Amino acid sequence: MKKILLLNSLVLCLGIAMAQTMPAEKYASVITGAELKRHLTVIAGEEMEGRETGTEGQRKAAEYIQAQFKTIGLTTAQSLKGYQQYYPLYRDSLQKAELTVDGMVAEFGKDFITPLNNNENGKFKGKKMIFVGYGIDDPKYNDYEGLDVKGKLVVFFLGEPKKEGKFLINGTNRGSEWTFPGISKKLAAAAAKGAIGALIINPSQEIFNQRAVESGKRTNVYYPRNSSGVKSINFAQLSHAFARTVIGANFDTLLKIIKANGTVDRQWAVEKKLKSAFRFEKFRETINASNVVGIIEGTDKKDEFVFITGHYDHLGKRDGKIYYGADDDGSGTCGVIQMAAAFAKAASEGYRPRRTIVFMTVSGEEKGLWGSEYYSDNPLFPLDKTSVDLNIDMVGRIDTERKAGDTLNYVYVIGHDKLSSDLVVINEGANKRYTNLVLDYKFDDPNDVNRIYFRSDHYNFARKGVPILFFYDGMLKSDYHKPTDTIDKIYWELYEKRVRMIFHTAWEIANRDEMLKRDIPLTMGSR
Repeated sequence: MKKILLLNSLVLCLGIAMAQTMPAEKYASVITGAELKRHLTVIAGEEMEGRETGTEGQRKAAEYIQAQFKTIGLTTAQSLKGYQQYYPLYRDSLQKAELTVDGMVAEFGKDFITPLNNNENGKFKGKKMIFVGYGIDDPKYNDYEGLDVKGKLVVFFLGEPKKEGKFLINGTNRGSEWTFPGISKKLAAAAAKGAIGALIINPSQEIFNQRAVESGKRTNVYYPRNSSGVKSINFAQLSHAFARTVIGANFDTLLKIIKANGTVDRQWAVEKKLKSAFRFEKFRETINASNVVGIIEGTDKKDEFVFITGHYDHLGKRDGKIYYGADDDGSGTCGVIQMAAAFAKAASEGYRPRRTIVFMTVSGEEKGLWGSEYYSDNPLFPLDKTSVDLNIDMVGRIDTERKAGDTLNYVYVIGHDKLSSDLVVINEGANKRYTNLVLDYKFDDPNDVNRIYFRSDHYNFARKGVPILFFYDGMLKSDYHKPTDTIDKIYWELYEKRVRMIFHTAWEIANRDEMLKRDIPLTMGSR
């Protein structure tokens, strides 16, 4: 009897597995090289003008993706009016910048510049100046210890100190937050201590070239990072010649210390009676960019979410040449559209996923992961209920540096050993069952000099604790970020196979009993 029951159980399990496998295979067949090519011909076409964020080309691409989501039958997020999540970008132009120090009227462009995106309309007047080294306020290194800067003008250098070849604050070869975002963090520290303004010196920028001067008059489009509740102060960046007149005879010695990343002793924290006045005015233009979001609602686990993402922006036009971005990331964008079509067909025929699947193409990736940063800081769905982000950024070509015999049957997978131990089991299982690609994990090496883990939109999910997998073809040379990244270079069969593998991985995660475990701390640092 026990043998009969066991046999029946095995037959039942096999039947369930086959029932799950058969529809997955059926709907994966919706994803074809021909359909991918149809979409990519538009996305990477001349009309899109390279899809640079904040331009008409990017908006045209968003409209096309939105139209596809609507045709496919994806629904919209309740908190949005339509398929697009808009976020603001700024472009500033200088109206007035005046600086007087110790009776000397500084000349804009020669003696000082005023980076527009770190200054706001306003003015300050002071009677005292104090030099505060690097301007760092950190438990491991504090330039402000024992100093009173309230109501005073502070002067500091950019950079941070090292010890035995490592940055002193974080003990690594990569600068801490006092280097990037750097200026904004140092200004916030000075403001918190009551300084009225700052004069900053870049140790590697003795004079200002024309590019620096022009960028001080008008910015490119930029993303306003969330600094609500954080005080700041206005500042001017000084040329070395003008800084020498402000600091005095010690300037050259201090510059030598800073260039060597040395620590600044307390003896240099000199306070002077020195009158200063600064006035700054700019005009700000707001430009909207967007992420395009479409949804297939789940069944019994509809309040949990599986994200499939790719960025649809690229580099736009430069010197009259269009940067088409067929692989980067037209390939990922069209992969998202085709997976949406496959899941939508399954849902219409009774195979709706258990979890809600969110298909999101983002903009601003090439500028610094802007769109995904905005989403992760302003999520439409709870991040603690987001099981995974499967991010696709360049899956249509091959790595020209790859010399292995599997060149036409591989994909790089990033994130397999991070955040969740479920990731590698599910992804490798789906691949082995359906596609048999070579899954190459070389970019998950913590010592990866290319820092690929930090260079696409999955990172903004990972930094919030959401497990991610990032799929990538490795095309770092060849036509990367060149006008020659065009549709004729795509390997259609391999492209189709990669997207189908990602579809199967998403299918498994969307329909399994449990959300992915979050059982591996992310210890790779930050961007």
